[in-house]
Amino acid sequence: MARVLKRCRSTIFRELKRNHFSDECMPKCDGYYGAAAHLMQADRRARDRKLIKHPELCKRVIEQIKDGWTPEQIGNRMIQECAKLRVCQETIYRYIYSKDGMRDDLWWYLPTHRVARRPQRTRRRREPKFHRDVSILFRPDDVAHRRNFGHWEGDLMLFKQQLVQPNVTSLVERVSRFRVILNNPNKRTKSVMGKIIKAIKDLPHQARRSITFDRGSEFIDWPHRQAKIGTQTWFCDPSSPWQKGTVENTNRRARRWLPRKRDIRLMTDQDMKEICDRLNNTPRKCLGWKTPAEVFREKMMEELR
Repeated sequence: MARVLKRCRSTIFRELKRNHFSDECMPKCDGYYGAAAHLMQADRRARDRKLIKHPELCKRVIEQIKDGWTPEQIGNRMIQECAKLRVCQETIYRYIYSKDGMRDDLWWYLPTHRVARRPQRTRRRREPKFHRDVSILFRPDDVAHRRNFGHWEGDLMLFKQQLVQPNVTSLVERVSRFRVILNNPNKRTKSVMGKIIKAIKDLPHQARRSITFDRGSEFIDWPHRQAKIGTQTWFCDPSSPWQKGTVENTNRRARRWLPRKRDIRLMTDQDMKEICDRLNNTPRKCLGWKTPAEVFREKMMEELR
């Protein structure tokens, strides 16, 4: 088959395996059929295109586009309304310039009336949100090897799409593995950074020397936080969450009580504190079977002497 079709045999094998037809009601009909393979392929493509998979959502988006709404306004309005099923502006733009969108001339209703989308390379480049000087590459070795106390890692724990606005900020001290959990109403940087400042500002400076984040948009207000409380900020390389492995590992532990499907809007600050206390009072092998709370207390006393 590969020779006749002039394809690699692995390509043929993957196609047969991916689109193999199987039905418990017709066990004798198991096998590969062209019509069934075509339907499976169409279903996979539709799954990836939300506006094709959900006609009612697509109809609503098209009506708003024809009313003069921009994709950005449509996407953010859905977030503001806490819609269970919604799309972002990039998904809407891709639909507008797809075959389905071009058939309805949806591009005409956009403010710029562009019949073709401008290639990304021709768009104006934005200035980088994170300065090169705060890259994790310049973080001192004493921080990387956990020789000094008071260096933290921060991350955001997200939940199901319909619950995407509320989230949890997770802060972990690298030496003691002491953890702080903060409940946020949304992902706006001022809200997230404001909670972080409020949580750690009362600690002595030796206990809050630096925080390492990833490059999420919720952390772009870092200059304000750094100027207000004097805590150094470091940022991981793009798409490199493993560079802040301490907080990633601790997030995995917290998922036992904060699964992705949980509606944290129903949780109070006291509920968050109970989960945090449970994690901080659990012995850890890496701490010689001491708890993070005990080690954090010991290190604080050493710094204050």
